[in-house]
Amino acid sequence: MCAIHQPNFLPRLSTVAKLAGADVWVVLDNVQFARRDYQHRARLGSFADSSRARWLTVPTHLPDGRSTVIREARVVDAALSRRRVEGVLHERYRASPAWSLLSERLQPVLELFESTDRLAEIAEATTRLLLDLLGWRGSVVRSSTLAAGTGRTRRLVDLCRAVGAASYLCGTGGARYVEPLLFADAGIELRPFSVPASGVWEGARSVSAVHPLMVHGAAAVRHRVAARRGPDA
Repeated sequence: MCAIHQPNFLPRLSTVAKLAGADVWVVLDNVQFARRDYQHRARLGSFADSSRARWLTVPTHLPDGRSTVIREARVVDAALSRRRVEGVLHERYRASPAWSLLSERLQPVLELFESTDRLAEIAEATTRLLLDLLGWRGSVVRSSTLAAGTGRTRRLVDLCRAVGAASYLCGTGGARYVEPLLFADAGIELRPFSVPASGVWEGARSVSAVHPLMVHGAAAVRHRVAARRGPDA
């Protein structure tokens, strides 16, 4: 089972759950960076008041302008970004019983700001952190290391083939443009993935997965995510 998704900064629970439902996550790092997407920003709730959401954005420079691919995007001020990320997360979730666990696991990610200015590496690390908290033991491969065509669906099919996937886990976003016949012709099962909208899943398509983990605890979220890995996921 393969899931393909851009490296997102502290991604939403809908994204993390999709990746956790796969055996392989292909990090789509060689497509165009999108400032209105989630590659360099996350929407965070508040432990005290879930309705008080705010954006946490990592300032990003695009060397080639709008045509810059994700892996070439650069963090503008790494030291400032590190302090901001740590400070905002602390302000939002320090009252959570789960904060000490997140704070400890977050340190290696924060240290990346000192060793690289590549946004994709930092975003990927935040996703791995959340996947680790959910107990995921799959593998990660970057699309920039694999050969694939340029058409939207053709790229997905080729990437699935490159990692030996028999099935592709397709989220609600991809379902709007994917061409099922190309998957069928390649002998790859196209499996839709979606999440509920209540309980731990409230805000799953808009707010970072950090929020439900801090509000409900890692064990509760892990249990719900594991349930989505069934045949109907």
